[in-house]
Amino acid sequence: MTSSSTASPTGATPGPVAKGRRRFRPTFWGGLVAGGAILFMAGLGTWQVQRLFWKQGILDHIQQQMAAAPAELPAKIDDPKAWDYRRVRITGHFLNDHELYLGARSLKGAPGYDVVTPFVRADGGGVVLVDRGWVPTQGKDPARRPEGQLEGEVTVDGVARVPPPRGWMQPDNLVNDNFWLWYDLPAMAAKAGTEVPEPVVVEAGATPNPGGFPVGGQTRVTIPNDHLQYAITWYCLAVALAVIAYLRFSRVESD
Repeated sequence: MTSSSTASPTGATPGPVAKGRRRFRPTFWGGLVAGGAILFMAGLGTWQVQRLFWKQGILDHIQQQMAAAPAELPAKIDDPKAWDYRRVRITGHFLNDHELYLGARSLKGAPGYDVVTPFVRADGGGVVLVDRGWVPTQGKDPARRPEGQLEGEVTVDGVARVPPPRGWMQPDNLVNDNFWLWYDLPAMAAKAGTEVPEPVVVEAGATPNPGGFPVGGQTRVTIPNDHLQYAITWYCLAVALAVIAYLRFSRVESD
């Protein structure tokens, strides 16, 4: 009986296949750059998780405040934050000749302004700025909306808001043009010729004004909360880069 064997093309019998382990052997600079990038992305993911809980706390606060029964705004406000997003009621009269215009504001895609009017309270509480609502660009002139210029003592139902601080990218207010991009209460009082108003602004409710303008009810109670998606994205990028770095800097070495 004749035995046979398979030979390689060169006539030599192949030996056993070498086996080894895959070992991670990054270069100094490659490991430094990859590791730093992974840590940076993971850090951003963790920061977004922190922002998620922070934003959820704000949304819970808004919901609790808006669910409370309407209250008379006190004559003296010692803790403005306690009144932020509270439904309130104030009585007094508007200083219609001292309107201020907050922009740029839009309603259903139409450009315009929010009309902010100083309001002298009947209870001796001083001046409060009332955001009466939106008017179109052509309605900025009060002469175009005379019916909405409420005279005499009125009661305003609305939502108290602590004016947000100036955004880091917001330009300066155009004080001489009476065009305001953010609330600067001392400057607005000087422009209107009134005492410095209370540290909250009352955003008027949706009750229609005579003539239809301004359009109240512009309080925004929904705030985007996309931080969970951002966190997942950053964590996934960190994992993906870690896998790429492992494949790039790993080698199969024989035992």
